[in-house]
Amino acid sequence: MQRPPVVRHHRWDGLRCESRLVRAASPRLRPLLLVGGAFQNKETWGRCEKLLLRNMDVFTVDPPGWGMADPLPAGQSVDVLADAICHILDESGLRQVNVVGGSYGSAIAYRIAQRHPDRVGRMVLVGTMTAIPKHAREAMERALAYLDAGRMDEYAHAAVAILMNPERLDAITNGSRVRRFLLRRLTALTEAEALQVSSNTLRLLHHAELDTSVRVQAPTLTVTGEHDAFTTPAECRRMAVACGKAWFAEVGESDHMLFLERPSEIIDLVTRFLSDEPLHGLPYCTRVEQLSSIPLPAPRSVGAGPGGTIG
Repeated sequence: MQRPPVVRHHRWDGLRCESRLVRAASPRLRPLLLVGGAFQNKETWGRCEKLLLRNMDVFTVDPPGWGMADPLPAGQSVDVLADAICHILDESGLRQVNVVGGSYGSAIAYRIAQRHPDRVGRMVLVGTMTAIPKHAREAMERALAYLDAGRMDEYAHAAVAILMNPERLDAITNGSRVRRFLLRRLTALTEAEALQVSSNTLRLLHHAELDTSVRVQAPTLTVTGEHDAFTTPAECRRMAVACGKAWFAEVGESDHMLFLERPSEIIDLVTRFLSDEPLHGLPYCTRVEQLSSIPLPAPRSVGAGPGGTIG
């Protein structure tokens, strides 16, 4: 029987944060830290959390700028979020965890693995890239202008057009249903949520790309959907190449919103990787590669934001 979640309150640099720990009935893997995207909080993992609890404890967080936590100014970097989460882990008695970072959360997870390598056993980055390309930056800026003007319907449609490839919607599992859900969710953002999303999006747009010249020690899997036009398979694979011991997987009939589109498949893939099981031959993957590490140049001082998305 699943135990009730334990919610704790934390403070980091004067800011209120929260965590949520759910214990599995019979865990066989180390606890899993889930770091979600810009529209997620510690309670919104739903079916994915239930599937993960078959094999591991699940730890979710609201770091500064997320969920019930205090706002985080856009000028603060992703490093602040990485350090805040490690502080939350300390106060929760979790020394080493496996980590899954989705979308925006993939940048935070990556920096945790770089800055605090002893804290991460294995890591999965879903919907990730080393920097935001020009066309995506322009689309994000347009969506942000609608959000800041309070034009929520236009904002929702602009944001969803980034997160889901409109040209391949019919080829995406549950594509129409997920699109309708996202449109309803983004149109109905509260004033506080809109402020969080605005600040977090500006953080991506204003800060330098991820420093991939510092190799990640944890075995890492990067994953994206075959039709993802934002964190494209090529960009996601590039992130894997920048890691030390890394794999890249492309999931078929899916887009950027893998946790909503194909929850059973992505959790199966994550669990297999965390268990160090073979990944080749999975029916839902169109491509799986084990890659050699190639150190990439240090980031430019200005330019594209850090890996991840507004999702």
